[in-house]
Amino acid sequence: MAQEILNPPVVTPPQVAAAAVSAAVEEQHPELEQADNRKFAIWLFLISEVMFFTVLIGAYMMARWKNPLPHDVLNVQLTALNTFILLSSSYTVVRALSAIQQGNRTGFLRSMVLSIIFGSTFVGLQAFEYTNLYHEGLTLSSNLFGATFFSLTGFHGAHVVIGVVWLIRNFVKGFNGSYSASENWGIELMGLYWHFVDVIWILLFTIIYLI
Repeated sequence: MAQEILNPPVVTPPQVAAAAVSAAVEEQHPELEQADNRKFAIWLFLISEVMFFTVLIGAYMMARWKNPLPHDVLNVQLTALNTFILLSSSYTVVRALSAIQQGNRTGFLRSMVLSIIFGSTFVGLQAFEYTNLYHEGLTLSSNLFGATFFSLTGFHGAHVVIGVVWLIRNFVKGFNGSYSASENWGIELMGLYWHFVDVIWILLFTIIYLI
C-alpha cells in the first residue's frame, strides 16, 4: 500500500482525453446508451426464447418417435414455399435497415412493405396448412404428436404475427419521419427479432418436414 502511495499509477494524456471524450458522448447522446441497453435486453429475450423452443422441439421429437406420422400428411412442398417467403422477408428487412442508414427513406418504406407482405403471407399459408391438417384428422387434441406439432409451429407462428405487427409499427413511424440515417436503432432491434424468427423456422422446417 505504501508503495502504491509513493508510486501512484501514471495516467497518460491519451487516457485522459479518451475518458473525457467518452463522458462527453454519453452526456450529449444519452440515446446511444439507451439503444445499447435495449439491444442487451432483446438479446436476453432471444436467449430465453431459444431455451423455450429447445424444450418444445425436444417434446416434439419424443412425440414423433412414439407416434409415427404418414409422410403424405404434411405438405412439404407448400411449407418449402412458405419457408422461401419467410427467408425473403429477412432479405427485405436487411434492405430496409441499409436504406434508412443511407438516408434513403423511399427505399426503406418499399422494403418494409415487402417485409410486411411476406410475413403476412407466411401466416396465411400456415393457417391454410392448419385447415388441411384438420380435415385430415390431425388436431391439437387428436394425439400427442398433434399437440406438440401445433404447439411448436403455432408458438412460432405467434412470433411471426408479433413480428408483422412490429414491422407495421415501424413502417408507420418511418412514414411519419421518425427514422433517419442517424436515428434508426429501432429498425435494428426489429431486425434482430425478425432474423431470430427466421432462423428458428429453418430449424423447425428441417426437423418437422424434412427429417
